[in-house]
Amino acid sequence: MSAPPKSQGEPITSRAQLVEYFSSGSKPKAQWRIGTEHEKFVFDAKTLRPVPYEGPNGIGAILNGLTRFGWEKIEEEGKVIALTKDGCGITLEPGGQFELSGAPLQSIHQTCAEVGNHLSQVKAIAGELGIGFLGMGFQPKWSRADTPWMPKARYQIMKRHMPRRGQLGLDMMLRTCTVQVNLDFLDEADMVKKLRTSLALQPVATALFADSPFSEDKPNGFMSYRAQIWTDTDPDRTGPLPFAFEDGMGFERYTDYLLDVPMYFVYRDGKYIDASGQSFRDFLNGKLPALPGEVPTTGDWSDHATTAFPDVRVKKFLEMRGADGGPWDRLCALPALWVGLLYDQTALEAAWDLCKGWSRAEREAMRRDVPRQALKTRFRNGTVRDVALEVLKIARLGLNNRKAGDLAGADESGFLNVLQTIAESGECPAEEKLKLYETKWNRSVDPVFKEFAY
Repeated sequence: MSAPPKSQGEPITSRAQLVEYFSSGSKPKAQWRIGTEHEKFVFDAKTLRPVPYEGPNGIGAILNGLTRFGWEKIEEEGKVIALTKDGCGITLEPGGQFELSGAPLQSIHQTCAEVGNHLSQVKAIAGELGIGFLGMGFQPKWSRADTPWMPKARYQIMKRHMPRRGQLGLDMMLRTCTVQVNLDFLDEADMVKKLRTSLALQPVATALFADSPFSEDKPNGFMSYRAQIWTDTDPDRTGPLPFAFEDGMGFERYTDYLLDVPMYFVYRDGKYIDASGQSFRDFLNGKLPALPGEVPTTGDWSDHATTAFPDVRVKKFLEMRGADGGPWDRLCALPALWVGLLYDQTALEAAWDLCKGWSRAEREAMRRDVPRQALKTRFRNGTVRDVALEVLKIARLGLNNRKAGDLAGADESGFLNVLQTIAESGECPAEEKLKLYETKWNRSVDPVFKEFAY
């Protein structure tokens, strides 16, 4: 959602160019990389309130402060709205959630080092400004009205459009945080198998990472309220993509899906033009009401691809989008989980064998029930916990087979240990916090900002 707009690129003169955008992401295995992204809430250490953009300890001050570490500014209308350095990006979500978009790396060891370095830098700036950072899936205390909007024009367009399509879209924008990983594919067939496997298993990741049980100072009845929010955000651009499991799935079929996703905007000459609800198909024919007579560019198509929010998103790579944000160790565990499942062929075959027999009704029931019940969700003759334990076994096999060692020779499978503990206990992170809320915290969510801050 938060990436800076692309350059305009070449005019699109054929549908084949749209398909080529996705197929051009195909890479030989030696070039596969791991790109991890994570968001965190920024709060005033004294008041616990969300931090606005402006002010001496605002989001803008944090961004400017980080330039001491060599980050370069990206500005919009004279305000710093992102930073870039060495293939990484720091961007802002609508409510000021602070996001690191990591560089494409070769191993989880490198990913974890990148996350640790980033957190040390932001904590250095935050300490000077009296600011804290919290990793959870949903803002536990503050309402929409309490949350300041960031000065990014595309968010104003989305702010107007979201309520037309769902009840919770503004909550998604302002009050959620996630951790996700971006992974490569070999070719079209490999993309389809990875997409189907990860779509089917995405609710398992949601259950393991479920960490959003509070809203506005009290329990909300969910383990992952963030995941629930996506079910009432915008049906045109969210969900588990049932067509991906049908015969004929490939780059062309995903292109057709994206063509049917209504537009948000067009970016021209440094400005966002509101095209919300308009059709990219009309754009192809020079009939877009927002830009009559103009045809799209490859940059417009790339931007449009970022405005679909399915559980797994296809771009020139695959984005795993099912997990709540969380603490440092789970920021490393999320890429480890999916790399283990998808980057080793033996593991990928085992993961697909695990879920390929699930019916659409079974997949959708799991997706529906996991936000409320997490690992305790009933599935076939057991629970999602049972599935999670098998998934972790497969992921560990995949990481062992990769043999990507650190300086001490340890492979990447140790990054799964935090998830193994969760799965074996049967209790997700949200349940841990709910117990603290009822006991040690005396039915207050305020302690979460101290005990679970980075």
